[in-house]
Amino acid sequence: MKTYRIRKDDKVMVIAGKDKGKIGKVLKILPKSDRILVEKVNLVKRHRKGNPYAGQAGGIEEKEAALAISNVALMCDACAKPTRVGYKYTEDGKKLRFCKKCNEVIS
Repeated sequence: MKTYRIRKDDKVMVIAGKDKGKIGKVLKILPKSDRILVEKVNLVKRHRKGNPYAGQAGGIEEKEAALAISNVALMCDACAKPTRVGYKYTEDGKKLRFCKKCNEVIS
């Protein structure tokens, strides 16, 4: 199984593409395709056909599309900048993520 330095509910900034500079929360990570869903980023419009039997109205809906995980950087809470992630271990053996810019532990 692949492991990533970014996890669900982290705050990230888009560093490449049409939404460069936008900040959002990670909704979902798709490890099979190395992609990520970020809240209010990479919005696309989908035309939906209504279904009266299921009670669904038709129309145009806007939703988030997946973007490559390499195009986002984790936002540090302490220094409020996009940063790379490092790892360090505590005395009791716990593995912690930390900000490479300010050395603050990322929750």
